[in-house]
Amino acid sequence: MHIGCHVSVRQGYTEAARIAQRLGGTCYQYFPKNPRSLQIKSFSRQDAQQCRDFCKEHRIISIAHTPYPTNLCTEGREEQAAMVASVRNDLEIADACGSIGVVVHFGQYKGNHPDPLFGYQLMIRSLNEILEGWTGNTLILLENNAGQGNKMGMTLEELVQVRALINRPELVGFCFDTCHAFASGLWTGGNWEEVQKRGEELGYFTHVKAVHLNDSRYPTGSHRDRHADIGYGEIGAERIGELIRSRVVREVPLFLETPAERPGGHKSEIAFVKQLFASPQ
Repeated sequence: MHIGCHVSVRQGYTEAARIAQRLGGTCYQYFPKNPRSLQIKSFSRQDAQQCRDFCKEHRIISIAHTPYPTNLCTEGREEQAAMVASVRNDLEIADACGSIGVVVHFGQYKGNHPDPLFGYQLMIRSLNEILEGWTGNTLILLENNAGQGNKMGMTLEELVQVRALINRPELVGFCFDTCHAFASGLWTGGNWEEVQKRGEELGYFTHVKAVHLNDSRYPTGSHRDRHADIGYGEIGAERIGELIRSRVVREVPLFLETPAERPGGHKSEIAFVKQLFASPQ
């Protein structure tokens, strides 16, 4: 299995990979630039190459995550152009670091257009522009939403359909967030076999390249995206264990985005998840 957590790149991309390894991780997630800005970042190619080499040597998998303001449903050509350029910048940095994907939240349309499909049309247009001419190996990984503030992107059907409608679907995969799935009501904690079967029928899990492994502070269906440490939330360790051992997830890298409030922080939590994975079914 591959398990790790989100780490800071404040000391550089290579040091982020080293930190992930010291925590006992064999994978990690990072923000390629300032997480609160879409400003384009000029980055050290040398540092990125050293990060790539280190990860290859130690068999560490990484993914990047776009900054918080990124919204694939951005309306307005100037605003959309800035967002598209930012995600393309994220892809370039991630590809230089050898990362398998850049996680992007499923868009949230905040306008007043009467057509209920308008937000999806904006999202498809954005993805087409981001991926036009892209020749790198790093994928866009669309993440399911919790339903907080907007109900777009809560279902597997939406994710699969948007991927199918873009010009270059082979460049898009998925990131499954356990807290988001629980908060949206997609996964109630007791219906994993049903979710698994439906996802297989849709072809969703074929393209899942990463799992955000998070417990939830709030009950299923709450539409509140608040992460908790594994085993300290409403999902619970037993249900998390069932999910990570399942046939559609067991080979997928797991990335903790938890607050790490337990004793020992993320290092302890990574060890705990390894124990859960090894537990008899």
